Amino acid sequence: MSDLGQFHRIDNIRETWAHEAYDFTPWLSDNISLLSKALGLGREGLIVEGIEVPVGAYSADVVCKDTTKEIDETVLIENQYGRSDHDHLGKTITYASGLSAATIVLICEKLREEHRTALTWLNTITNDTHNFFAVELELWRINDSPVAPKFNVVVKPDNWARIAENTKRTTEKGELSETKKLYLGYWGALREYIITISDLIESTSLRPRKPLPQMWTGFSIGKSGVELNAFINKRDKWIRADLTMHGANAVSWLEQLSEDAELVERELGFPLEWKKLNGTEQRISVTKSFDPSDKANWGVQHEWLYNKLNAMHRVFSNRIKRL
Repeated sequence: MSDLGQFHRIDNIRETWAHEAYDFTPWLSDNISLLSKALGLGREGLIVEGIEVPVGAYSADVVCKDTTKEIDETVLIENQYGRSDHDHLGKTITYASGLSAATIVLICEKLREEHRTALTWLNTITNDTHNFFAVELELWRINDSPVAPKFNVVVKPDNWARIAENTKRTTEKGELSETKKLYLGYWGALREYIITISDLIESTSLRPRKPLPQMWTGFSIGKSGVELNAFINKRDKWIRADLTMHGANAVSWLEQLSEDAELVERELGFPLEWKKLNGTEQRISVTKSFDPSDKANWGVQHEWLYNKLNAMHRVFSNRIKRL
């Protein structure tokens, strides 16, 4: 058996980047895909808009756009060498306010426990459109190999805890019926399932939205007036994945897509119902008999919905862009 190399951690980060602002920040800007992937956004999730961006009398280290959302959102990244401190944490929040950032990332070599607690608390109390991350940066090499950076995400949004807390608040206020509680719980669990799948594989294109107490939830597919939807029907005991088209062009779009129906279904691996409805809404769907109120069966139902929706996104997305 051939000799194996040994990992060696580089303790002095300044041997690689002498200055945080002049050396590390430009490097991070040029290699943002490494951080993007560590945060679970995919390699191309973050697009750098600028470094040392003025915010009042100060400047934010790196400002990006998160392209994984339906509408690009601002991401603020603040870097510091050594252990996290109150100064950088305070600046991070101040910059985020000035830039209306939706996602805040603090990068340091070691996160203090009180700052871990503070960022975790912010993830708990803020709404679903704001996300706080803390990332510890390490440098490693194998024997005499080039130095390799490693981003360890040590604080990230706890989406399931946030959904549970939001459900608890609205329930305590008496705002939800039992049916609406079911909807909220069902879509919250589906959202968590998709996020978990996304952490394991990179082939999913589904970006789940904040769960709402209604019969459906939607997913963007890259064109205004068209979206993927998941529906549930408690009374008749079925669930559905569909491509819905709205507006004056909906009938024309359905007709264009229907011309390719045989090839589409062959690529999907399952048949579809091509439904021409009255008015300005048209639908292409697949339905299965399930009881959405059977919580013990949610895992099976969510797997079915995910597989159908992800396949439909894969097969329809380019066709929809050509409409």
